[in-house]
Amino acid sequence: MSTISASAIPDEVRHVTETLQKEGFDAYLVGGCVRDLLLGRTPKDWDVTTNAKPHEIESFFDETFYENSFGTVGVVQADSPEESVRIIEVTPYRTEGEYSDARRPDSVEFSDSLHDDLKRRDFAVNAIAYDPKSGEIADPFEGREDIRRKSLRAVGKAEERFYEDALRMLRAVRLATELSFTIDSQTLDAIAKNVGQLSKISKERIRDEFIRILMTEKPIEAFFLMQRIGMVPYVAADLERGIGCEQNQAHKYDVFEHLLRTMQHAADKGWSLDIRLAGLYHDISKPETRRWSKEKNDWTFHGHEVVGARVARKFLKDMRFPKEQSEKIVKLVRWHMFFSDPDLITLSAVRRMIRNVGPENIWDLLNLRICDRIGSGRPKEQPFRFRKYVSMVEEALRDPISVSMLKISGDRILEMTDEKPGKRIGWVLHALLEEVLDDPHKNTEEYLESRTKELLNLPEKTLQELGERGKDRQLAEEAAEIEELRAKHHVK
Repeated sequence: MSTISASAIPDEVRHVTETLQKEGFDAYLVGGCVRDLLLGRTPKDWDVTTNAKPHEIESFFDETFYENSFGTVGVVQADSPEESVRIIEVTPYRTEGEYSDARRPDSVEFSDSLHDDLKRRDFAVNAIAYDPKSGEIADPFEGREDIRRKSLRAVGKAEERFYEDALRMLRAVRLATELSFTIDSQTLDAIAKNVGQLSKISKERIRDEFIRILMTEKPIEAFFLMQRIGMVPYVAADLERGIGCEQNQAHKYDVFEHLLRTMQHAADKGWSLDIRLAGLYHDISKPETRRWSKEKNDWTFHGHEVVGARVARKFLKDMRFPKEQSEKIVKLVRWHMFFSDPDLITLSAVRRMIRNVGPENIWDLLNLRICDRIGSGRPKEQPFRFRKYVSMVEEALRDPISVSMLKISGDRILEMTDEKPGKRIGWVLHALLEEVLDDPHKNTEEYLESRTKELLNLPEKTLQELGERGKDRQLAEEAAEIEELRAKHHVK
């Protein structure tokens, strides 16, 4: 555990604490930012606690907002108009009344005691206060010792903390995962005993912690822990069906572990929340679609991706995920079983798959396939056949070399000349294409219209030769591009 370096505290944060102190009030950094400073991490959020009251806090700063019943004042700070804005939350010392909804206190009273404020916090590592001016650290619940031991322990009686706000149990799992801490045995026992209290928490609050768990470096550890303490039914109940559900010979793990390992590989690669969620749900309906095949002497899961897409949609809707994000994840689940043998499919089939999932999502689908493979226990990310399929996707997505690239069209030529529709128009366009391939700067309306008139004045045979030469050039350029693309993926 490191000490706190004064240079680690941004000037705008220090300005808030110094302003409060100049007005005669206490001002301590508190909570996660102090914990992170002691761990040598860069805090994402900055919280200050003080014995000043909300109306006093507001009077000391130019730009604030106060839109809650807990006394927290948001102080807007920036070094200059060009700098990004930072919000520092300043909260008076306070005590809290009963929690009747396992979510928020029924009443809040402001206090003059820092100890009163710290004792209401969730975990000892978050109940440490630091005065940037004096360097004083207030640590009545020995949070620094927990940091040294890498242990997460509730402040006071764990059951009381979780009764007050049941989401703290899920937050414990998330923090332990983020920080690579263990959870103190008494705290863990209290979570297991009271986990049913999570049913009182809104889906939105569970979703927010769930997302933060997914975006940790080791989300698989969080899910194994949640499964051990009975928390999965309150977070992602669909996953439980996969526990102990044996798969076919292509898979090393049961469905539950396969889903977790697929998600984890997305985390290992630093890929997006969407891929991690799709990885967690891509085979979610294997248990209900599993059938024994006497012919194959193995399990089959026909249609699991179709059923799974419906299950994923319902989960995302229940958890209040944004509609656009939900639709993307559902598409990834629905189409993750795309047939990818390049020796047996055509480019048109690849284009159909791109239309199914959307060109904006196709690379996430391919990355999901990689995660699926690794999550099955296979050692290689990209075998030859998959690399070949990727090259076909690139080929299908790229803009083909054609006369449509030109800043002139057949209709425009007919409009500006006395020509009639026919072969001569095609010859002109292909002759122009060859010139543009040699010199892209010529692809302007002014040049092409002028050059069109010159070409149409050439003898028929000469124009035909130029047009056919341009068409041959187009085919050669197309072939060269495809060859380069395949070489990039080490395929033929």
